[in-house]
Amino acid sequence: GCEIVSGLCELYVTVSFASPEKKKQYEQPIHEMLHRILEIGRNEDGLFYNSVNPKTGHSIDKGISDTWGYVFNAFYAVYLIDKTDAYRDAVLLALSNLKKYRNFDWEQGAADGFADAIEGAINLYNREALPHVKEWIDGETKILWSLQDTSYRQEAQQWKNTGIIDGSHCDGNFARTTLMYCLWKTQGVTVSPWREDVVFGAVYKNGVLFLSIKVDHAWEGKIVFDRPRHQTVMKLPLDWPRINQFPEWFIIDSQSHYEVNNLNINSTKQYNGSGLTNGMFLKLDPDIHYRLKATKR
Repeated sequence: GCEIVSGLCELYVTVSFASPEKKKQYEQPIHEMLHRILEIGRNEDGLFYNSVNPKTGHSIDKGISDTWGYVFNAFYAVYLIDKTDAYRDAVLLALSNLKKYRNFDWEQGAADGFADAIEGAINLYNREALPHVKEWIDGETKILWSLQDTSYRQEAQQWKNTGIIDGSHCDGNFARTTLMYCLWKTQGVTVSPWREDVVFGAVYKNGVLFLSIKVDHAWEGKIVFDRPRHQTVMKLPLDWPRINQFPEWFIIDSQSHYEVNNLNINSTKQYNGSGLTNGMFLKLDPDIHYRLKATKR
C-alpha cells in the first residue's frame, strides 16, 4: 500500500509539471484518497495502522506500520504542490509523537522494520527538522545496527558473526538505511579514496558547514561535497520526498563561490561550486583532529 499511495502521488506531482490538464483531472481523486487515509488510517499519535478497510472505515490490523514514513512521503509531496496544510500538519503530528515509539517492536523486531521506520524519519526530517526526531533516529539506528549479528530469525543463525542479517533482500534495506544515516551525519560529504580509518562527520548550522576529520595513518585525497542530485542526476523540477531516495543536505551550487577555512592553522581558501563537488584536495597526517568550516560567499 505504501508504494501504491506514494506512486500515485509521485505521478500527480510529475503531471503537475509535465501535463497541467492531467493534474487537474487527478486532483480530486488524489485528495479524496489522502483525506480518507487520514480519516480512518491513523492512531491517536498520527501513525498509520498496518491495514484498514477503506470502504467500511474499520481497521483490519491495528498494529503500527513500519512504512508510515513512506506514506507520509506522498502527503508531503502533494503538500509541496497544492499547499494543503492538513497534509503537512499530519506529518508534523506523527513526527512530534515519535518519542513515544523508542525501541518499538517494528515487524516483531525485524531489522527490516527498523530500517523502513528509520528511513521514513530521515526523509521527513530532511524537510521538517524537529529536534527530538534527530534523537529518535539516533536511538533507533543503534538498535538497527545491534541486530547485525543477532538476527531475530532462528533459521538465520547460520550467518551469526558474518554481518548478514537474515540472508534475504531485506538486508539491502539495512544497508540502504545505514548509508542514508551516514550521509546525514556527513551532510552528504564523502572522501575519495575511502578508507576505513578515515573518520569524518559534519554539522550544518546557521549557514555554515563544520567538518571534522581524523585519520589513523597518513592519507591524501579529495573531500567531495554534494550537489543538487534531484536536478543534476534525476532531472527533477522539485526535490519532493521519495521512497528510497538519498536526501540532500549541504548542497553546493555550481554557480556560487565558497570559502573553506582550516581552523587548525587558520587559513582560508576560495572555491567555486564545481571545485567543491569535484573534490577539495587534502593531505592529512595521523593523530591530528582536523576541523574545517565551509561557507557560501
